Amino acid sequence: MTLKTTLDRIENKIAVLLVRPEETTKISIPLSLLPKGSKEGDILNIDITKDMQETEYAKERVSSLLDKLKNKK
Repeated sequence: MTLKTTLDRIENKIAVLLVRPEETTKISIPLSLLPKGSKEGDILNIDITKDMQETEYAKERVSSLLDKLKNKK
């Protein structure tokens, strides 16, 4: 999924993006994560994808930690 946003303003090194076309939903993100030279009024695309491999790794890690906690008793 790709979100098209407008860089509305920058406040204390935080960029406030408005999701287009309605521009009623706000996303706050550190300015350092935006492309160099981004400025107010720029249109930016945000790609959101699900990382299945990392999700599975996180589930396994949590499951392992829970097992260790259960076995301590």
